[in-house]
Amino acid sequence: MQSRLTPFPKNAALPPKPKLNPRFDVCACTFGHYPWDGWHAWALAQGLEAELAGQGRLLIREAFNHGWEPWLQSLCGWADDGAALLAFALRAPKQARWCWSRLMETDGLRGDYHPTTGEWTWGYLRLDVRRALSTLHRFSQPSTLNPQPTDALAHS
Repeated sequence: MQSRLTPFPKNAALPPKPKLNPRFDVCACTFGHYPWDGWHAWALAQGLEAELAGQGRLLIREAFNHGWEPWLQSLCGWADDGAALLAFALRAPKQARWCWSRLMETDGLRGDYHPTTGEWTWGYLRLDVRRALSTLHRFSQPSTLNPQPTDALAHS
């Protein structure tokens, strides 16, 4: 699927590393200048594929706007200005896409679609979603910021 997000111009100056602060006053921002927008531009400039950078932007935004638990906001970039999220996405894009999709589907692990009823159920989480948290947590640790490939998720 082709992203409709505007690619980062190749001849433009690189954007600065974003500053993500969960106490940030988003009401003072203007359209396109929210902290997650800065992360998106920075991620693109670091070579992250546009669709995945867009997904990371949405993850950072939803973690903030939906008031996810502080520990989960930290995993979603708010503790380190998104450095671990970017490292994860560059190192393991398939796993990042999978984990981030599960976090979005569950609104920050608050609930999920129950297999019996088909309805979104508060507090219910499928096993694969619990696995997403474990994967995201493992890749967000400082020791994993080394961009060397790994086969840790080869069976995912």
